[in-house]
Amino acid sequence: MFHTADDKDIKNGVVTDVYFARTLEILKKTGVDRRVRAEFFAKHLPQGWQWAVLTGVEELARLMEGRKVNIRSFREGEIFFPWEPVMEIEGMYTDFCVFETAMLGLLCQATGVATKAARIKRAAGDRAVVSFGARRMHPAIAPMIERAAYIGGCDGVAVTSSAKLLEIDPMGTMPHSLVLVLGDTVKAIQAFDEVIDKRVKRVALIDTFHDEKFEAIRVASAMGKKLWAMRLDTPASRRGDFLRIFQEVRWELDLRGFKHVKLFASGGLDEKEILELKPVVDAFGVGTCISNAPVVDFAMDIMEVDGLPFAKRGKWSGAKDVLRCARCNERCVVPLGSKNDRCPCKGRRESLFVQLIKNGKPTARLPKPNAIREYAMKRLAKIGL
Repeated sequence: MFHTADDKDIKNGVVTDVYFARTLEILKKTGVDRRVRAEFFAKHLPQGWQWAVLTGVEELARLMEGRKVNIRSFREGEIFFPWEPVMEIEGMYTDFCVFETAMLGLLCQATGVATKAARIKRAAGDRAVVSFGARRMHPAIAPMIERAAYIGGCDGVAVTSSAKLLEIDPMGTMPHSLVLVLGDTVKAIQAFDEVIDKRVKRVALIDTFHDEKFEAIRVASAMGKKLWAMRLDTPASRRGDFLRIFQEVRWELDLRGFKHVKLFASGGLDEKEILELKPVVDAFGVGTCISNAPVVDFAMDIMEVDGLPFAKRGKWSGAKDVLRCARCNERCVVPLGSKNDRCPCKGRRESLFVQLIKNGKPTARLPKPNAIREYAMKRLAKIGL
């Protein structure tokens, strides 16, 4: 019905670049196969990013479960830098060659979304950020996008199926369509209040018909203490100075005793706008810049063949490890098995790799999204980002 691959196609290796399928055919016909190690890394990150948040590991593990491979990987939610290998797959090449396309796709897009979400959350600081971007992407991948956005730092997501996957409550306000159909902002928020579960916070959208300041006063006067927040999604053609609009609304609400009412901003926001609005805005709905985040351009390259270092030119051959000092957070890439467990600062270096798949079987239960998000937030704080 929809132009998407189903789980069976992906799991069976049908979603692959044709040259991998042809390579598999050639190797089978010639009877040639090799045991190889291949690593995943990004030479550079988009838009001048200095770091990224690895995401998509769980789906990759599900894809390769049952295949005769071993996979070492950074934990999902780990921070990484250009040129650091973040994952390694080992096995007979014919057992996984047709899955390169899918494995890269699972990592590249999710990592881009999570990293952009992390940058947005870093800009927002203690202000809440809600993922509003599902409508900008194909609905089949909305849960993946919002999972990655949540892991990267978004405090909530808007789509009900995504929230179910994350085991959290969906977050949202009201659409302009409700105000338009009912014909008035006050009528819309009052209807919302009458119908919707009382546990859902009452947030009025106040930019549909009239000036935001006067609409804010009307809505706050009608709702009183029941009103939790107001959302401004003022269109760019009417926006002017968005910060001054928020400052004016805040002033008028405070002057009339509505200091409890929070202000929620949405509509084409990115890091720059969030930094500007943060002094007066309490929460942000961020859509397109997260869901349409640039992908992280991972590559998968063979580094070892039949136990010997072997790679194409421009790539460092041999299996590798990435070590991090527990004391100073200094990181280094070393040959796998190297005795480099002491940092110049005298701290102990620890590998960032964990065993994800052993002989086709997961080595441990994968963490839930909230645990991955918490890990990512701690790693960002530890690195000082």
